[in-house]
Amino acid sequence: MTEPLRVVAVSGSLHNPSKTDVLIDEVLRQLGEELPVEPHVIRITDVGPQFAGVLDRKALPRSVEDELRRVETADLLVVASPVYRASFTGLFKHFFDFVDQYALVDTPVLLAATGGSERHSLIVEHQLRPLFGFFQALTLPVGVYAHESDFDGYRIESPLLVERIKTSIRRGLPLITSSVQEKRRIRQSLETGEQFDASVAPNEPQRPVRLYT
Repeated sequence: MTEPLRVVAVSGSLHNPSKTDVLIDEVLRQLGEELPVEPHVIRITDVGPQFAGVLDRKALPRSVEDELRRVETADLLVVASPVYRASFTGLFKHFFDFVDQYALVDTPVLLAATGGSERHSLIVEHQLRPLFGFFQALTLPVGVYAHESDFDGYRIESPLLVERIKTSIRRGLPLITSSVQEKRRIRQSLETGEQFDASVAPNEPQRPVRLYT
């Protein structure tokens, strides 16, 4: 895979600086060690004020519409939110309320979250995974949760968190690569005018990994 992956990350944090931003930056850094990537980060702290009171996508400013387009055409999404009232932040959800319902079908999504303690770790499974299940996105099997003790200020301190990020990426690599190969095969067929056969699997598909041994 020589063409870099278009990776779009969305941080739902409402503060700057933010541990959620730090987590996303580390995920992107480690992704770059495994695959050629072209990252783009969307921070709700930056774009939130531009859409907070908007109810219809047609009324969004061009800057927010551009960010939504990046999300909808990404090869891979990395999404993260701090835990707020047992869920993701409201503006994080409001941003994805504008995303087309079918734009993320089969798009790989790495789920991540930050919270004050380990008690909130199930946000990944109980909140984030159902949200992207609605979009029929391909959520990667292992999410990443980080809590206060994983950081020293705004720097990752925990080797275990670093290892969790690596595990999430490596377990997801077969899904990421097979999804991207299939999308590019379809796009190439459309661009060249060749008839697309949906029953044909990608060349040399990656063997899926086992979640448990």
